[in-house]
Amino acid sequence: MLQRRCFILLHSHAFKMSLNEEQRSIILSHTNRLTSTRQYPKTVCPSEIARAFSAEELETLHAQSWRDTMEIVRKVVWELRAEGGVEVLQKGEVLSEEVGMEDVRGPIRVRATRS
Repeated sequence: MLQRRCFILLHSHAFKMSLNEEQRSIILSHTNRLTSTRQYPKTVCPSEIARAFSAEELETLHAQSWRDTMEIVRKVVWELRAEGGVEVLQKGEVLSEEVGMEDVRGPIRVRATRS
């Protein structure tokens, strides 16, 4: 258990650094695929995005399991939100632009913006 905690701590620190283009592309492709296949107003849980990563993609993301990628998945979701590509919801309500990722505690959902 201690080994796993050390791994997570080391890698969560690495995830705070910027993603390279390949890593960002992996997360974006799964996010876009999942949100685009749900008819508005259906949503996706960020863990669905993380669970979609293949073993090779997890390796590229420097993660042992999908759980290790949750912080970076949320980070990319917030970037997409800032670009107007997705909406982030909590308890069924769209979070306002003033709410930052660091302000949110608990589960969130994601959906493509209405076209």
